Formats: sequence, C-alpha cells, structure tokens
Amino acid sequence: MDSPTVLRRRLGSELRRLRERTGLRAKSAADTLQFSATKISRIESGQTTLKESDVRAMLELYGVTDEAELRQFVSLTRRSTQRGWWHDYGDALPEWFQTYVGMEADVSRIRAYETELIPGLLQTPDYARAMFQISPSEQGQGEIERRVKLRIQRQEVFQRPDPPIVRAVLNESVLRRPVGGAEVMGAQVLHLIELAQKSGVTVQVLPFSAGTHPSMSMAFHILSFADAPGDIVYVEALTSSLYMEKESDIARHELVFDQLAATALNAEDSLSWMHRLATEGYGHDE
Repeated sequence: MDSPTVLRRRLGSELRRLRERTGLRAKSAADTLQFSATKISRIESGQTTLKESDVRAMLELYGVTDEAELRQFVSLTRRSTQRGWWHDYGDALPEWFQTYVGMEADVSRIRAYETELIPGLLQTPDYARAMFQISPSEQGQGEIERRVKLRIQRQEVFQRPDPPIVRAVLNESVLRRPVGGAEVMGAQVLHLIELAQKSGVTVQVLPFSAGTHPSMSMAFHILSFADAPGDIVYVEALTSSLYMEKESDIARHELVFDQLAATALNAEDSLSWMHRLATEGYGHDE
C-alpha cells in the first residue's frame, strides 16, 4: 500500500500536469483560486496535505468534468490524508524528517552515499542507540529507546513482498569510526556483511586510498519509486533537510553516485574488506 507521502506526490504531479495542459501558469492558477503561489508550489510538489475542496476547485479550473476521473482524484486525495505509522512517533521524529520516512516506506530503490554514518535502514539497534546518546538535545533514556524503536521499525520495508533495492557506498571513515565502542561497531559491520549477502542490498566501501572523489563534503540519498513520478535527492543537515526534484539536480547526483560506485571497491571486495575489519580492526577499543 502506498504511503500518504508518496500519494501526495502523485496527486501533486497530476494536478501540475493538468494545470500545464490548460496553459495556466502557477501564479495565474493561484490568483484565480485565491491561493498563494507558495500553496500551489507545495501542493504540486507533494509537500502539504490537500483538502478535498481545494482539489475539486483545482479540477474545475483545469476543466476536469468526467465523473470517473473526478472520483479517482477524490479517492486519491482521501488516501493521501491518512496517517502513516510513523506519525505515532511524532514527538520523537523531527517534522522535516517525517517526509523522508514517509517516502522511504514506499521506495523501490535507494542509492546512498554516506561520509560519516551507517544509513538508518542498515543500522543495528546498538549502533542507533549510540548515535542518539551523543545527541546535544536533552533527552532521557526513554526517548532514546523510542527513537531506536522507530529506526528499527523503518527497517520493516525489507519484509515487504517487494522490498527496496538498496545500494550504499560508504566512505571508509564510516566503518573506521568505532561508534559505541569496538563491540558495537564490530557487530554493526558484521550486520552490514549479512545484509550485503542478501538479495537487494549492496554495500561498497570507498577506501581512503581512492584519494579525492566528486562528493568530498556531502552525503546524499537518491530515492526512486515504482508508482510515483520522478526521483528525489535527499540531503540532510543538523536541523533541516533538502529535497531536490529538478531533473538537472537528479542527473548531477546520479552521475556523481555512479562515479563513487565505480571508484569504490566492488561488492565482493567490499565484503572481504569489511570482514577483515570486523575480525581484526575491532578487537579492542583504541
């Protein structure tokens, strides 16, 4: 079942297609509907929950009169307003990250490059706990455990009948840094090896010996969807995130990711590298 986040993107994309078919510019449509230009932009990019009355007004403006088509749009609107399971963790999940979790619930492919940490879908509970414990925000152990539970629940996407294909390129620093200490990190690397031996998950190590590369200062994820328009590039900062949907931005990040994957150790050599690290590199805390 599609997540509400993905349904909003699909609905927004269809509304943008209908507007463009009529030849209306976004500002003209906004003025006629008495919406702000920002509201039209957020609707068409799937960044806001839509009211059924707003959708009906937009469809009327765009000349949609077929009853069957109207019913499909109303149904899609209603489904897009349903709460996802992650909303139960609203107090433990920043609002700017809820969009990502919503998309992740229905993603078909993830290409991730990480410079400093294991991607959330590939983390062990102890690794996640160690990350949350060093957060500068004030949080008790109960809140930390709630955030760990949320992170692990996100990994249930791998139990779907059509689990996402994940390809992760990890800078060597991600694996060298003993998050939580030697024992926790050793178990995390072994977990990566186990995941990488399963169909659909590929982990590649970008070694220090590779030298400079085209994404020295930034981690990013490229999300693809089976039944939603366009890919999305996700970039995360300390207190906010950026979602890029322009074709030129996506193409640029895809090119960089392909270069990173070509520079990194291949999947088989990465498994061997991680196995040596787990068995030899984490024998004690340094």
